[in-house]
Amino acid sequence: MTDSMRGQAPVDRAESGQGGVGRWRAGVRRAILIGSRPAPWRRGLVLAALALLLGLLMLLHAKIPNRPGNLGSLVETFLPWFGLGIPVLLAGALWRRSASAVAALLLPVVVWVYLFGEQLTDKSHPGADLTVASHNVGAANPDPAGTARDLAASGANVLALEELIPQTTGTYEKELAKTYPYHTVLGTVGLWSKLPLSGTQPIDIMNYGTLAETIPADTKMAPNRALRTTVATDHGPLTVYVAHLGSVRVNPKAGFWTASRNIGVQALGKAVAAEKNKRVVLLGDLNGTMDDRVFADITSQMHSAQDAAGDGFGFTWPASFPVVRADEILVRGVELESSWVLPATGSDHLPVVAGISW
Repeated sequence: MTDSMRGQAPVDRAESGQGGVGRWRAGVRRAILIGSRPAPWRRGLVLAALALLLGLLMLLHAKIPNRPGNLGSLVETFLPWFGLGIPVLLAGALWRRSASAVAALLLPVVVWVYLFGEQLTDKSHPGADLTVASHNVGAANPDPAGTARDLAASGANVLALEELIPQTTGTYEKELAKTYPYHTVLGTVGLWSKLPLSGTQPIDIMNYGTLAETIPADTKMAPNRALRTTVATDHGPLTVYVAHLGSVRVNPKAGFWTASRNIGVQALGKAVAAEKNKRVVLLGDLNGTMDDRVFADITSQMHSAQDAAGDGFGFTWPASFPVVRADEILVRGVELESSWVLPATGSDHLPVVAGISW
């Protein structure tokens, strides 16, 4: 053995010892880190809690109090959109690798599918005895003649228009006269029909009564915003209501302000309940969705065309990017075959159409 070899051996043993200690220390550090890292079921507990809250919010929306600020009605107006929270929370759960958050998301998924899953299917059937349509034509509509021509081409036998104003009513009468020989207009609402009409009368949906002093002057609506008439069909008389309920507003002081609309809902509910004809259709801009509890007086008596025979959610407002179904067709005593939304006109609402049968 050479001197160089004898001198090298101690260094090799030292380095070997130091390497072993280093590896041991690194292993200990890794074990400590692994031991201190939360398990998948312990990570993302905040996300899991948010997922459960989202599910409970949708499941128990009817329990949310309406005071102060009509919070319950506001939540129910946009209830389908709460489903957007599911993919957001799912992305967070995957990023955090949280098994608990993913599991908790099952609740809002199941609740949303239970509430709205049917809206994703096409429930329409071919054929109908009568086609009815409704459209808030918009007071600021820049092209009422074009809107009238689009509606005439829809194929509807009965057509309801809301938000008519004196400056444009004549235009609609002129443009629709060829397609609809019968029509009636009361205030800001009207009905055009291919079949004879009779017995037209106004429905007071703006009777404020004892609430008159609590309604701001700039939000009080004219009383001529609803009518009742009878359409003569081959199957007998069909009672048609046309209504444009009061507007709703969201502001920091009052919250979700719905007083005028709610008064109209109650008036319509009473009118439909007192209606002797078994076959009834309600057309109009109701300024709310049928998920809103305030419409229970109406939905307990009538069926929504979009819910029963539509394809999709049928959002109608605003026309540029619809987020709520403010325009409705509801029926009693007839069968719903189909329901759909027409393309945009010059209005800020989209027209709605439904096919009904006896």
